[in-house]
Amino acid sequence: MGKPEGTAEGTAAAGAAGVAEPQPRSLRVVLMALMITILLAMLDNMIVSPAMPTIVGDLGGMEHLSWVVTAYTLATAASTPIWGKVGDMYGRKGAFLSSIVIFLAGSALSGMAQDMGQLIGFRAIQGLGAGGLMVGVMAIIGELVPPRERGKYMGMMTAVMGVAMIGGPLVGGTITDHLGWRWAFYINVPIGVVALAMVTAVLHLPKKRAEGRIDYLGAALLTIGITAFVLVTTWGGTEYAWGSAMIMELIGIGIASLVGFVFVQRKAAEPIMPLHIFRSRNFSLMSVIGFITGFVMFGAMLFLPLYQQAVQGASATNSGLLLLPLLLAMMAVSFFAGRFTTSTGKYKLFPIVGGVFMVAGLVLLSQMDTGTSRFTTGLYMVVLGIGMGCLMQITMLVAQNSVELKDMGVASSSATLFRTLGSSFGVAIMGALFNNRVQHEMAERAGATGGQATEKSAQLTKEALDKLPVAAKEAYQHAVSSGTHAAFLLGSAIAVAVLIAAFFVKETPLRGSGPAESGDKGPAGGAAGDAAPEARDKAVAEAV
Repeated sequence: MGKPEGTAEGTAAAGAAGVAEPQPRSLRVVLMALMITILLAMLDNMIVSPAMPTIVGDLGGMEHLSWVVTAYTLATAASTPIWGKVGDMYGRKGAFLSSIVIFLAGSALSGMAQDMGQLIGFRAIQGLGAGGLMVGVMAIIGELVPPRERGKYMGMMTAVMGVAMIGGPLVGGTITDHLGWRWAFYINVPIGVVALAMVTAVLHLPKKRAEGRIDYLGAALLTIGITAFVLVTTWGGTEYAWGSAMIMELIGIGIASLVGFVFVQRKAAEPIMPLHIFRSRNFSLMSVIGFITGFVMFGAMLFLPLYQQAVQGASATNSGLLLLPLLLAMMAVSFFAGRFTTSTGKYKLFPIVGGVFMVAGLVLLSQMDTGTSRFTTGLYMVVLGIGMGCLMQITMLVAQNSVELKDMGVASSSATLFRTLGSSFGVAIMGALFNNRVQHEMAERAGATGGQATEKSAQLTKEALDKLPVAAKEAYQHAVSSGTHAAFLLGSAIAVAVLIAAFFVKETPLRGSGPAESGDKGPAGGAAGDAAPEARDKAVAEAV
């Protein structure tokens, strides 16, 4: 790879030397645009979900409805590492703007879809763009902001995510009811155009020229491997039995592709995911912690509303509000963790505390039964939220601090990919256990009636639940309690790995952490630690 033009090293210097000082106004504008982009990425699925029944009623194709989500998820997961590498090789600004444009094009086309096939295809285009949104944000922050100061901005990112998770379903339902389902997609366009204009006008990162070519063979093998495993987690236990030939074939294809990918990466001049980044103990540990965090978080966010609706009688309309205790705790703790890290430069405490609270929260949630009150459930969610808040952005911060600046994109994309894959496996594995327990309990408590009620799906809608006889309805509430008990107990056992991994994290000083460390040559800064504060200010001004 050729050296960046302009002030690449200067930008690194900007993040490595001296005590944190007020950032230029233009940097704050860039960060505002990045937060809008995160909101765009997080809101999409949250807004679209409430519109699904209306979409089916208008376009038909109920049998293909799951592909509206699957196509988006597949495209996002498969493109994530490629966007990271493109940004490293050809410049982050160009890659980021391209991902926004593709996402907006996919959004507009999805809104214009005339049948389910078109919608699925356009959602795949949208997913291709979405794969670069979060990675672009993380990598740009990683290049502009020194690690010591990065924590407070990542805390802000978690807050934006929480707002999207809480408000998304409400906004989606309101838009669908008053403007129509097409506006669930069109709404992305004005928001995205604002972010696009702000980034174009204010962000001026150094251009890059790469001597090598993108590793197309590695990209193809990784895409096939990711696609195979995402399909396994999507289809397993629903479209196909876990032991079916289709699932086994997909697992075989996935394993063979990833083994081939690793072999190709060892030989490639410009690997999509350089294996040397995994030689860093901290980076490898953060990948494991990120995977498990995604596994637990999205599993919990699936089953908590289901439990509250089926057992506690909560309304599905305000599904985002049901998770308010968890999300508020997560946002508050993540914000505090970012500020604390910026102030002290210390971060090892958070993965350890996060692991303890995550395990404790999941164990508490596994104790819920048909008599558990909403207040008690809320307290349990707060405990889990504290654990999540300690881990959500610290994992990305430590991962970025463990690599050189030239690998910032692939490090960000790899960390994002592991969390995405963790969420897919979490939903699939916890879901399979939940479904098995519900069907077993229903057959045992309600006999043939109960077995028939959950034969196709263990997750009944409120309408379907109200149609059941009283005895079958009570049996289903007990069955859901049993299912969530098993799912959260499994999650707590897996979350123990976070606690174990956290103890092996080495607290490498965060660059840009003060005069005492100004001579430290950290991985991402090279000799940037020797740069004077004046050089840093000049470099940041040039970069933004």
